[in-house]
Amino acid sequence: MELRQLEYFVAVSEEANFTRAAARLHVAQPGVSAQIRQLERELGQALFDRSGRTVRLTAAGTAVLPYARAALGAVDGARLAVDELTGLVRGRVAVGMVVSCGGVDLPDLLAGFHQDHPAVEITLSEDTSDHLAEALGTGRLDMAVIGLATAAPPGIATQVVIDEALAAAVSATDPLAAHTTLPLEALAGRPLISLPPGTGLRTALDDACAAAGFRPRIAFEAGDPGVVARLAARGLGVAILPASAAQGSPGQLHAIAVTHPRLRARIVLAWRDGGPVSPAARALISHARAVLGCHG
Repeated sequence: MELRQLEYFVAVSEEANFTRAAARLHVAQPGVSAQIRQLERELGQALFDRSGRTVRLTAAGTAVLPYARAALGAVDGARLAVDELTGLVRGRVAVGMVVSCGGVDLPDLLAGFHQDHPAVEITLSEDTSDHLAEALGTGRLDMAVIGLATAAPPGIATQVVIDEALAAAVSATDPLAAHTTLPLEALAGRPLISLPPGTGLRTALDDACAAAGFRPRIAFEAGDPGVVARLAARGLGVAILPASAAQGSPGQLHAIAVTHPRLRARIVLAWRDGGPVSPAARALISHARAVLGCHG
């Protein structure tokens, strides 16, 4: 039994798909399948049920999974101990970010970290906040900048970077442009323009509308707040944006404070709380908290 086989087994169990697991591991899919079959032969039991569209653990696979994770965790711990003893910061860190994280200069942050730790390989990916939080929890990411409207998921530590009110924004010719404030219920039935599901802003909007007793009528979705603002400026609906973005195009957009309730969304620095953390990841998190002025 090889550690590589256990690593492949855990990846397939988490992805529920051999192709996605291979892509995550940066190896060819046939190689993953071959190693899993060899592991199954050594154990004398099938670990996966391959009969459906998704790959599912068998009873034997479910029993083996915690031991496989423990073995890989022990190896990570051994490497961590040696690296700490020698004082080396090397390896690889995986970082995630939401598209709509204006005000966080992540490229500059990562460049500063690379200058201090050139032996660390850095990867960066974009996704929705929900997917990034999930990737942090499973260890696929070491750190991420995400949007939150509620408490962080269990096992994720956060520090607030930006905490900002959300506002409605309409074109200068929209009838709502006569208002400076509006209760949220006034937007019921209006065509809204928002970030997609899975983002902190959208979660804040959906939760507030549900509490107010109506479902928002989302006419347009865009991952870039700038696109959301331009759609509203063209008279296509009411944009829901951070207040700074809503107020950023005077003459084109009219910002309206949303009250009863007031909506807020946060951009946070997030990382996994607990479990093995490599020296490289720990150094990156410390660097990011210092650069972003996070405390607590």
